[in-house]
Amino acid sequence: MTTATPKVSRSTEGAGLIILLGVLIGFGPLSIDMYLPAFPAIGESLRATAGEVERTLAAFFAGLAVGQLFSGPVSDRFGRTKPLYVGLALYVLGSIGCATAPSADVLAACRFVQALGGSVGMVTARAVVRDLHSGAAAARMMSRLVLVMGLAPILAPLLGGWVLRAAGWRAIFGSHAVIGLIALGAAFAILPETAPPRSGVTKPFQAMWSITKAPDFLGPALAAALAQAGMFAYIGGSPFVFITLHGVKPEHFGWFFGANAAGLVAVSQLNHWLLARSSPERVLKLAVRIAALAGLALVTVASTGIGGLWGIALSLFVFVSTLGAITPNATALAMEQHAKQAGIASAVLGALQFMLAAGASATVSASHDGTARPMALGVAIAALLALGAMSLAKRAPAH
Repeated sequence: MTTATPKVSRSTEGAGLIILLGVLIGFGPLSIDMYLPAFPAIGESLRATAGEVERTLAAFFAGLAVGQLFSGPVSDRFGRTKPLYVGLALYVLGSIGCATAPSADVLAACRFVQALGGSVGMVTARAVVRDLHSGAAAARMMSRLVLVMGLAPILAPLLGGWVLRAAGWRAIFGSHAVIGLIALGAAFAILPETAPPRSGVTKPFQAMWSITKAPDFLGPALAAALAQAGMFAYIGGSPFVFITLHGVKPEHFGWFFGANAAGLVAVSQLNHWLLARSSPERVLKLAVRIAALAGLALVTVASTGIGGLWGIALSLFVFVSTLGAITPNATALAMEQHAKQAGIASAVLGALQFMLAAGASATVSASHDGTARPMALGVAIAALLALGAMSLAKRAPAH
């Protein structure tokens, strides 16, 4: 089957399309961060242990990874829009299942379904950017998406806390269903079909392996995935570090979270300015180096106690902010040479990110020792490995 591709002009790339793509690529952070404040309430309501509630997060990670691996080839085969409609409908159904779950096991299963649906939107957003642009232009468009996507970790914990207090934890998943329905309506209304003709491949998993081992893909893809792993090491460990260890009130924790996300958004816009004056490769290398230095500073603060809470907060602020340059540039560079298989390339990139993120979060949780060191080491190791991955980022001929 082939996919007809209309000519997509720059006039279609208005604010509505940018907001829609930003929301689609932000489904993961939004669906995770909104329900984090509700963990204790979920455990109490479903008579579940902390570990059982945490498994609902692991189920979501797994759904995002698996879903992206399958939705990428489907997107290349059948186009960007039709699979997206199905995915968003599945996300809505999964959200309704979560809102009505009678047990932690059912909640975990519905979170997996919810993630499968949300993963289609994340793959589609990256693929559409690559369909429309390449190189620095793609990186600039990704920076605009990061501006929208970056609002999710700023607003989601606060919104989740408000919904929790006003209507209970089930209403959080009800709001996910509403967001999914709004995104579905917007996709029907404004998203053009951008997939190139004859973009489907007959052996998608062979194509995945071919893309994965390509140096021009692997280097920046690993840099992006490892940076995300560091981010989720921070997300997984920060509630204990800030609330339990340093006595930050739960209602104030969201402001630390939001400040870091605001830094990420600010750097994403700085990145847009820098790309008019430098290459994506140079900006990416600078951002990864700063992230590694911030990770090392975080380990120093966590190990020595120098600077206390504010030393930890400042180090995390710098690290998280660098993702505003790492994510768009690494994504654009990884996908630049794979225009004909943008869906598959997007799928591999997304699955790699969430597999490493899940591993980082689980490792920090398993290494819990009553200090901030496990979180700090998770962030630092991920950043240093991302720095090492940049040595693989060699440019190759177009595929």
